[in-house]
Amino acid sequence: MKRGLEWLRWGCLAAAIGVLVVFLVAQGQTFDVSYGQSPTRTDPIREGEAGELSDTTVPSVAEMTALVAATSVTRLPGSIAQWDEQQVRAAIGATDVRILVAPPGLDEAERDRVRDVENANITIMGTQVTGDPGRVAADRLTGWRAQFAAGDVTDLLLFLIAHIQDRPEPPDADTIRYRQPTAAELEPVVADLRASGTHGMTDIPAAADAFPNGALFVVLPRQRAGQPIPDYGTALTSVFSGKPIVVMYGEWVEYHGPQAADFAEIAAAGFYGQYSDRLSLYAYPQRNILGAYLDRVTDVRYAGLFDRPLPYQPFDPVRVALPALPWIFAACALVFLVLTARAVRTTGQRRPGASVRMAGLTALAIEVSGLTGDTTDPALTRAIATLQSAREAVAENLPDQHVAALLDDAEAELDHVAKTLKRREYRPAVYLRGRLA
Repeated sequence: MKRGLEWLRWGCLAAAIGVLVVFLVAQGQTFDVSYGQSPTRTDPIREGEAGELSDTTVPSVAEMTALVAATSVTRLPGSIAQWDEQQVRAAIGATDVRILVAPPGLDEAERDRVRDVENANITIMGTQVTGDPGRVAADRLTGWRAQFAAGDVTDLLLFLIAHIQDRPEPPDADTIRYRQPTAAELEPVVADLRASGTHGMTDIPAAADAFPNGALFVVLPRQRAGQPIPDYGTALTSVFSGKPIVVMYGEWVEYHGPQAADFAEIAAAGFYGQYSDRLSLYAYPQRNILGAYLDRVTDVRYAGLFDRPLPYQPFDPVRVALPALPWIFAACALVFLVLTARAVRTTGQRRPGASVRMAGLTALAIEVSGLTGDTTDPALTRAIATLQSAREAVAENLPDQHVAALLDDAEAELDHVAKTLKRREYRPAVYLRGRLA
């Protein structure tokens, strides 16, 4: 029993030390919470590798210079930029402002020829507007939507003209207006979506990564500037309730459906904030633009902002048990202290000290040695040998518990001798009490 309590006492101490070490080490751990690496392409693409260059060419610098000198607005074949002519003419007024409009998708040499036309105050390539002091670009969703859904650069032109005339910057205006699509417009779109999930384009790129549970896609050509455009997103949301819907007007992509209030703005702002410069200058196919937009949607989902589930985490016993470690440590330490106090109290209440007890039992063995016979000699011999072992244990500074156990064994053997001899005065309890008295 005593030995079992000793094992328990020292085991609790070891457990408390181990728990303390684990707890302290865990405080220095760092946790890397990640939703995994997005599968979207991140390698840079060199010019001409994404279908952004067109076959359109521009005249020589001399020819374009002559055209610009002849009229205030020169449009080269393939130009797509549109604007509110009434507002722009009113802003120009009597100022001699010359505008050269070139198509998108020109290669570097052709772009350089357009830039070399010095008598053009404002140059537009695609929907990229440049002049004095430099390039003008939209910086909000309304501006990007007008520019890429309808090729409308009215706000950019008004800003640049005001700068040329040293006038205050005009306020931004949302030039895109929506209207409810007619039944004739909506019915074929709904029919295509019910049949294949897409309208206007098949084989949508990267759709599975962006929308693992599926989505509907409507791809439409560039809209006419200044005219209300059909709001297919809102109309289709009421038809396909709870389904993600992506609508593309020209180069403008918008999202409708679950979590649209937050998700649509984040995805659009991230995409056009990064790619608006290239989209305004080059002639990317709609499929490439939609694929890049869906890549951005995939990145947003992998960032954990919306409905992507948490990744699998293997069971970590330390992480689970960490809150309980201080309590386990306290319990182990308490058990150790209680058992230690008990051991100290027991030691203080023991019978005579080991040295006194050993001397008394040795004297008893000597006294009864003359009275023993065949029936008691073995027990006496074992008692004397055990007392010798106890003396050696004391000399070697072995634990008190070990010495006490040996003395208990020797006392038991001598008690057997006294009982066999029927001499009560030689029983160790009586004999030692008499010596101590």
